[in-house]
Amino acid sequence: MGTPELISPRSARVTAARRLARRNTRGKERRFLAEGPQAVREAVAHRTAEGPTLVELFVTAEAAERHAGIVAAAHAAGARVHHAADSTVAEISQTVTPQGLVGVCRFLDTPFEEVLAARPKLVAVLAHVRDPGNAGTVLRCADAAGAEAVVLTDASVDLYNPKSVRASVGSLFHLPVAVGVPVEQAVAGLKEAGVRTVAADGAGDRDLDAELDAGLMGGPTAWIFGNEAWGLPEETRALADAVVRVPLHGRAESLNLATAAAVCLYASARAQRVAGGCRSGDAR
Repeated sequence: MGTPELISPRSARVTAARRLARRNTRGKERRFLAEGPQAVREAVAHRTAEGPTLVELFVTAEAAERHAGIVAAAHAAGARVHHAADSTVAEISQTVTPQGLVGVCRFLDTPFEEVLAARPKLVAVLAHVRDPGNAGTVLRCADAAGAEAVVLTDASVDLYNPKSVRASVGSLFHLPVAVGVPVEQAVAGLKEAGVRTVAADGAGDRDLDAELDAGLMGGPTAWIFGNEAWGLPEETRALADAVVRVPLHGRAESLNLATAAAVCLYASARAQRVAGGCRSGDAR
């Protein structure tokens, strides 16, 4: 086999992919970028109702050799694979040090009604999260803790922001994510589905350790996480069944959003496993 022909950096396909860095273009085309071997590998294995999630792959010669299995799987899944110069992939990429693989993927968010119909036992609700890196990291934490869904309200960052996608490190493709849901609708729907809603807030009147000791965390739970700088507004806290703080046993002033989310989600996952209510990692 000869050397694959490189796609021109002036190609319409390259131009279209580069434009997906803009939110309005992503929304119009219902496509987003996934960069790096982990994200592309997970995209290849994922499908939506429309078909395979990965529709195109831009890959450098070095990356094609290093990640030959991913490229072969992309071909087998029906994705258009474009071999490109390093500079071309760098133009599409949103990272300082591109890893040589950039995929174009279909939107994959799940309608909120489907999330509720699945009767989830553990959910992360990002109510006012504006930083894309934090959003992706919380999604990754939710996936690792065994959550069955993530909800991004209409006041939160775009799920498909390239930084969010990168920070999820492939977890975006692992669990249902609903987007654009008004927080009032999210909380009301979860309550109707039998899920206890818990707002995570440093000024909460309840203590996470006390909640665990009292056996209150073993049932279906949705954690509501707020803004990185100012937390949750009073009106959002008032919607929840409880407002719970993570206890600080040392001298730290606070925890950052992603760390607090990991503590809360894992506390629920642990309590639900003890109660027999949360699926184990082996059940995936």
